[in-house]
Amino acid sequence: MRMGQTGAATDQQSESEQGMSQEQEFNQGDMVVYPAHGVGTVEGIETTVIGGENLTLYTITFKQERMRLKLPVQKAKNSGLRRLSSKERLKSALSTLQGRARVRRTMWSRRAQEYEAKINSGDPVSIAEVLRDLKRNTEQGEQSYSERQIYQAALERLAREVAAVEDIDEEAAATKLEKVLSKAA
Repeated sequence: MRMGQTGAATDQQSESEQGMSQEQEFNQGDMVVYPAHGVGTVEGIETTVIGGENLTLYTITFKQERMRLKLPVQKAKNSGLRRLSSKERLKSALSTLQGRARVRRTMWSRRAQEYEAKINSGDPVSIAEVLRDLKRNTEQGEQSYSERQIYQAALERLAREVAAVEDIDEEAAATKLEKVLSKAA
C-alpha cells in the first residue's frame, strides 16, 4: 500500500515538474542566457529518442563561442537557463560597477575561484562585482596575467548581455561598461 502511495506521489511530482518547465518555455529565435556560456539563441526545439525515451531538447547556439548546446526542456530551469535580464537588473549591475572595490585579503587562488564562480553564475550583478573588484587604477600597478584573463572574461560576458538587451554591438557595450568603471575609479 505504501509503495502505491509513494508511486502516486512521484507521478504527481513529475507532472508538476513538467508543468513548471512548460511555464518557462522558450521559442525558436529567443535570446537566452545559459550561465556557463552566456548569451545564446534558441535555434530550435526538437524531439529525439535517447535510451528508448522521447526527449524534447532546446538547441541553443552561442555564436561567439562557435558552439551548439542541446539541453533537455525538463532540465532548462534547473540548469539556470533564463531569458535576458530586464533593463532594471542591468541598471543594478551598472550601479554595482560604480561602487567601491571589495577585494578580500585571501589567497589569489581562492579569490580566482570565487570570481570564476560568479562569472559562471550568469547573474549580471555578480559579474559586475568581478569587474569592479578587478578594475585597477593607473596608480595601483598592472594586473597579473590571470587577473586580466578573469577581468576580460567577465567583461565579455556582461557586454554580451548588455548588447543583447540594449540592441547594440558588443564593442559598444564593452566601451559603455569601461566608461562606467573608469568614472567610479
